[in-house]
Amino acid sequence: MPYRSNADLPPSVRNHLPPHAQDIYREAFNHAFASHAEDLRQEEIAHRTAWAAVKRSYAKVGDEWVPLHEATFRR
Repeated sequence: MPYRSNADLPPSVRNHLPPHAQDIYREAFNHAFASHAEDLRQEEIAHRTAWAAVKRSYAKVGDEWVPLHEATFRR
């Protein structure tokens, strides 16, 4: 089901991603969810799409998600 706000995101997303990354996740999830309305794997596809969208702008460094432009300096 689509998420109205970042507070509605699953704990695995909400507790690990920074607010901007949560925005990206929520928007990508909602768009993919609507685009695959007739697919039996609708929710799975939406979650995979959302994580892929986050990974285009953020990278996990240790236990922290950071913007890609900062990730190269932290490694």
